[in-house]
Amino acid sequence: MHGPASSGWLLVALCAATGAYCLLRMRSGVEEQRSAAGGEALMGFGMAAMAVPAAVFTPPAWVWSGYVVVFGAAGLRALWAARSGRHHLHHLVGAAAMVYMAVVMAGSPAHAHAHGASGTPVLTGALLLYFTAYVLVTGVRLIPVVAVAGGGTGAPPVPAGKVGADGRAPAGWGDRPELARACRLSMAMGMLAMLLPL
Repeated sequence: MHGPASSGWLLVALCAATGAYCLLRMRSGVEEQRSAAGGEALMGFGMAAMAVPAAVFTPPAWVWSGYVVVFGAAGLRALWAARSGRHHLHHLVGAAAMVYMAVVMAGSPAHAHAHGASGTPVLTGALLLYFTAYVLVTGVRLIPVVAVAGGGTGAPPVPAGKVGADGRAPAGWGDRPELARACRLSMAMGMLAMLLPL
């Protein structure tokens, strides 16, 4: 999508790996984690496809309309889910950023896909500030979670019927909160890399 091919491929790899991990997280025994992981997998794979260097593949114009529909629907779902928890608002902002980038790419001439496009500076700046703040805050939150990964506030919710001898859920690697945060952190960094050229 933007910049040199090597950095584009690194972004594709980061987003695809994150999407694949989120698919694995959908096997969690906790419904809320499965739901969040599904939305994050969609975001990861959508970002990976959007980041493919234009020298390799320039998508037809209708693809951007598809992005608007898919991520617009994902944003509406996140807005509906935000009634039960404010952490869904981050998914709403991510979906809105994907819609915004798709609209910018649809309105750009074909040669602009290789050299960046021109978005609305105020909206681009607001999204850059949001994702920068998210990266910094999430990065800081990862530090104490690692220290208490086996229990305390970092312990995963206990699914019904799956309690260990100590009264806590056995922490599968897909249910570990620090891994879910690292997944969101890598997607936020990818989003920053995609928004910068706009």
